[in-house]
Amino acid sequence: MSTPTITDRETWQKQLDELRVREKAHTHEGDAIAAARRRLPMVEVDPSTPLTGVDGPVPLIDVFEGRTQLFASYHMWHTGRSAADQCEGCTFFTGQVLELSYLHSRDVTFAVLCQGPIEESSRYRDFMGWRMPWYSVPAESADALLAGRGYGMAACYLRDGDRVFETYWTTGRGVEPMTPTYGMLDMTVHGRQEQWEDSPEGRPRRFRVDGDQFRLDGRPTSQWARLAAGRDDDLGPAEAGHGAHHCH
Repeated sequence: MSTPTITDRETWQKQLDELRVREKAHTHEGDAIAAARRRLPMVEVDPSTPLTGVDGPVPLIDVFEGRTQLFASYHMWHTGRSAADQCEGCTFFTGQVLELSYLHSRDVTFAVLCQGPIEESSRYRDFMGWRMPWYSVPAESADALLAGRGYGMAACYLRDGDRVFETYWTTGRGVEPMTPTYGMLDMTVHGRQEQWEDSPEGRPRRFRVDGDQFRLDGRPTSQWARLAAGRDDDLGPAEAGHGAHHCH
């Protein structure tokens, strides 16, 4: 494994200062992109689009919880499969949205709109220890909300009285703002340790980008801590015989 060249602090700081100019330019460009995003037009969405919460049917407009904005994370789901076989990427991103009070202070509700049936998927939420609002999207609602797109995306909505509008959506690397992990790793000398990265020869690149980067020993990485804490990852009768792990 290679390591950076050793130098004196003055030389190191000089090169860091030069990099900081680029970092600030990157930040300012991000601000400009966000400003353009705020000026996009919007499209109307049926506010009565039915979803299913843990307590039963819920229209889309109620997901706002009385606020005027909604940030929705569309979580992929593999019905009837074990917790270990659920989407590692969605688990990675969803699981890092923990503190919602700052969003609420800006009149924004965060909610997960999951592809799977509420019985299975809410058990997964409980196993992971997540507390964000969680809804299942029936097939007929998915057609209206996704409009030809796929799960694994994030979408922003605006409520104007009893009308609802979609203002923005993104997918792929566009959802990275949901996770501080990548931003922190990008500051380290080894980065994300993924095979696509431009790193000096000899640095670790142990993770592929086909889901491998979010898995460890056969299941989404963050599940191991839950199992070690004694949580039960049984998602119900539909997954019987599919590798549920019970820790009591």
